Amino acid sequence: MDWIETLDGSVIVTDTEGTLFYMNDKAARQFEKDGGRGLIGKKLSECHSERSNQIIEEMIRTRRNNIYTIEKNGKKKLIFQSPWISGGEFKGLIELSLEIPFEMPHFIREG
Repeated sequence: MDWIETLDGSVIVTDTEGTLFYMNDKAARQFEKDGGRGLIGKKLSECHSERSNQIIEEMIRTRRNNIYTIEKNGKKKLIFQSPWISGGEFKGLIELSLEIPFEMPHFIREG
């Protein structure tokens, strides 16, 4: 899966307890000031606010997505956080962070 390492977006994966075990190159660079790949093995709860930790716990408990956009340092990003399900079993959480334009087309497609 070399493509995921060079994807122009950050990919982070945790286990069922919210412990980080994978980040692609872009994610490692994005979190370099916080430790980069040195964050692997840490719980998400160690890196987030109480409010964020409540959302993470809720995602783990309910297996629901958390999707939103942010603006930081003059860039807009889509954050897509989702349960990782394999073979019908909950394996952890996945976060995709993709830079998006401030203005972008929206299409409605039928059927």
